[in-house]
Amino acid sequence: MVDVLLKKIKQTDKRDEVYEGCIQLKKSVDETLDILHKLKKANELTNVSNYDQRKRSEERRLTGMSELLRELARRLAKERTKQKMDDIDKNTKSQAAATKQENTEDTVDVDDDEDEDEDDDGDDEDEEESDEEEDTANLFIAISDFEAQEEHDLSFKKSEILTILNEKPDGWWLGENAQGIQGLVPKTYLQVYKKYNQGTPNVADAVEDEEEEEEEEEEDDAEDAEDEEEESEPQNVKIKGSKAQSKKTQSQRIAVKKVVSELNATDVLMTMGAIPEGFRASTLAQLLAEGNEFHMSYYLQPTLTQSKLSFKDLHWDQVHGGVRPRKTHLTHMFTLWSCRMIPLPGPAVQVLSRHVRFCLFDGQRVLSNIHTIRATWQPKNPKTWTFSPRVTGILPSLLDGDCFVRSNSQSSGIGILFELGLTYIRNVTGHQGELSCGWAFLQLFTVNGDAVPHRTYEIVLNGGTPYEKGLEVDPTLSKRASLFQQMMVSRKQPKLLVKLQLPTTQMRTILNLLPDTLVGPKCYIQLLAFYRQLLADVLLKDRINMQSADLICNPVLATFPELLEQTDIFDALRSAWSEKEITLTRSVKRDQEFMKHSFVQVYHDSVYPLLRSITLPANKWADEEVEISRWKNIANFLQQSQERNGSLYGLLSPEHAYHAFDISEISYDFLGMTRKTVAVD
Repeated sequence: MVDVLLKKIKQTDKRDEVYEGCIQLKKSVDETLDILHKLKKANELTNVSNYDQRKRSEERRLTGMSELLRELARRLAKERTKQKMDDIDKNTKSQAAATKQENTEDTVDVDDDEDEDEDDDGDDEDEEESDEEEDTANLFIAISDFEAQEEHDLSFKKSEILTILNEKPDGWWLGENAQGIQGLVPKTYLQVYKKYNQGTPNVADAVEDEEEEEEEEEEDDAEDAEDEEEESEPQNVKIKGSKAQSKKTQSQRIAVKKVVSELNATDVLMTMGAIPEGFRASTLAQLLAEGNEFHMSYYLQPTLTQSKLSFKDLHWDQVHGGVRPRKTHLTHMFTLWSCRMIPLPGPAVQVLSRHVRFCLFDGQRVLSNIHTIRATWQPKNPKTWTFSPRVTGILPSLLDGDCFVRSNSQSSGIGILFELGLTYIRNVTGHQGELSCGWAFLQLFTVNGDAVPHRTYEIVLNGGTPYEKGLEVDPTLSKRASLFQQMMVSRKQPKLLVKLQLPTTQMRTILNLLPDTLVGPKCYIQLLAFYRQLLADVLLKDRINMQSADLICNPVLATFPELLEQTDIFDALRSAWSEKEITLTRSVKRDQEFMKHSFVQVYHDSVYPLLRSITLPANKWADEEVEISRWKNIANFLQQSQERNGSLYGLLSPEHAYHAFDISEISYDFLGMTRKTVAVD
């Protein structure tokens, strides 16, 4: 029923019907909830297993539905009231304008035509100046790039000039670009164009000021601002009469969009029954989206000491040269085998990606970077996820289930947190989001402080977030089970199979070259070690003055963090390096200087041009068409580089286009890249 209301809300002529339906349905839900509160186990005619848990679950569902309907009705009521007030204001202004026109005609003096003409000329000039000021006031400049996320959004680039047609109080304004395309734009990405021209703006301050204004805006202020805008722009409305109607239609669509999108998407899906009760918005996906603090590129950088005069986890080995190995409190390898009996979402959503995100966790904090492994599945058995499929050539790192974890934390409660996730898109609204469909925690130390044994673990998934305890992923399994059937329920519970392993001696030696805290795929280890060795050479050996903080010219160090965010290009580096290693003899491989030089050469011939390519589509998560297109472009470039014995042909070929050269591409700012010192438990 709720889904039907959300569909009808898109139709303007049925808005009143939706409002009445919300009121009636909320009344029915509240009555049912009141009856449920009074209901007791003794009132049941038959014995009901898990009565209290089932009752609480039903109460939560009905309460969520009631709150959803109340919020929807409130927003619709506000929109109806505003529409009525707008109609009244328009009628009042029309009557006032008509009265003013009649009075003006009655008081016209024929003998003063020349004076009147002069006055009219002066008025015309004033009106033109006023129009110019209004047009300038409506111009805003973008202070950052924005990519449209939904149907009515408007994409724009930094420094692009936009005309704002309507300043909505919710912070999403109706804008128009130079091509005449209209759409919704966020106010925090914009700055007044006139102020921008008067001086050099501080972009950070501008964004901060816009956020403060957004937080301080109240409904009354928003209504006053709209009234002032209507009064101060009468000429603009007349001149742009052809756009007024389309603007009104667009505003109505945007209003509908905001009503739907601002409601919590997960709660809506759960209320509709489209997802199980244990599903939540992805916790780890939100952490990844907040910034680079939980990305591998952040943890791979050296950490400064408290004095800021030296590095805490990057030291030079005076005996053997290169990075001094550092042992850590825990170093493990593990293989992600499969996930079984994972509940499926309903037909209201389309799944774009199934994946597992993992990190080190102590029950309260995330202690490492977050890594994502994409799962594969078969249409005949969609509830089973598998990893590391057999492929021709190298296995893409995004699908590799063999991983490592490394940490120097002394916390006794540390372990590996696994969050199973879905990237989905709603069929009705087109909204795309991230869902958590369960989580598991593998403790790495026992209560006595001993390391857990290395073996295969079958871990039952929990519902909710990692901070919620005692929730099932799909409580309906235990609800439907009778007392006798509960013995078989455990077989249907979602589970994760993971094999914990001890790294080999050779692998541990390479891992000791990496930072104290890091998690990632096993296939990255050797290339990450090369990067750390290059860091040591540049920061510890080649710098003449150790107190110097000047920029360092090194394309590999400058672009490697960007490379880690694009797994397909990193796989291109893995492929190119694997082909290079085949041509090297054992004696040559023992020469560390030669190996580092070869790595840099391979990097320049494969990765660096791809990172600067314009023909390569922008990386987009869970977009199959974009991923296939990128793979084809990358494969073609690598093939040409191999056939031509280098990337020079690809760089000069008209088939490829590249971004204009910028000195920042090859400038490594180690002070800007280094991590802040954090106390380790």
